[in-house]
Amino acid sequence: MPDKDNQNPSDEAQFTPEMNPPDRDIPAPEGEVVARKGLLRRFLDAPADNTVKTVVVALGLCLVASMVVSSAAVSLRPLQERNAALDKQVNILQVAGVYEDGIDVAEAFDAFEPHVLELASGEFTDQFEADSFDDRAAADDLTLSAPLEDDPASIGRQANYVTVYLLRNEDGTLDKVILPVYGYGLWSTLYGFMAIEEDGNTIYGLQFYEHAETPGLGAEVDNPRWKALWRDKKLRTDDGEGELAITVAKTPPAAGRDYYVDALSGATLTSRGVDNLVRFWMSERGFEPFLERVRAGEI
Repeated sequence: MPDKDNQNPSDEAQFTPEMNPPDRDIPAPEGEVVARKGLLRRFLDAPADNTVKTVVVALGLCLVASMVVSSAAVSLRPLQERNAALDKQVNILQVAGVYEDGIDVAEAFDAFEPHVLELASGEFTDQFEADSFDDRAAADDLTLSAPLEDDPASIGRQANYVTVYLLRNEDGTLDKVILPVYGYGLWSTLYGFMAIEEDGNTIYGLQFYEHAETPGLGAEVDNPRWKALWRDKKLRTDDGEGELAITVAKTPPAAGRDYYVDALSGATLTSRGVDNLVRFWMSERGFEPFLERVRAGEI
């Protein structure tokens, strides 16, 4: 027999239950029911670096985030639409020269008469509600617009109908007409309004409310000093010919400085875009049929 006194104590310790727990894979005794883990439990018990678990968690976070963003966009849409309408009204008031800090914009805007204009005839139409007519949607609607072959403003399609705004004096006579204009500059489409005096030929102002031109260069279309250059300029010559002469350039045209707006320094393409869009919209393909009626005193 081995000598117990000479036996290594560690040899006995390795057989203790505490040091050698039973194999977990040993089947349960006969008749005993073993609870099986569900799919969720197995997923939660998986290691944090498990590939499937990582992918599922990432997809879940993306799904939740997209739902939150979508819900916010839907819930905020009415507010965004109201803000867009308010910004549009402010720009119309500004280009017409009636905006002041602190005024009630909605009340001031009530002085303007919106009308849906058929460009080809220069006549107003009651086919659409002026308060809700969407000019941009009309330009994209194949039934309400036409493609342009000769397209100096680079707008692709031109709507057959647009919304114009009339501002009258207290005695009911016409004070100004506000015309929507837009066209491509260097990087973006510039959207704005041009205010024309009651004579149908004198520019009161031009203002853009949306564009993405280069800050410090093309974005100088927003500079008050440059916008002031448009005041009192003429669209057409008064020599009996009535030729469209308004020009944005580095040098005055042959018609003279009354028809000239100095181009933006360092922004040749943006200046050329403004020149093209103004001349396009003030031509016979744009508002000229309507402006003829204004000059005739029919509005």
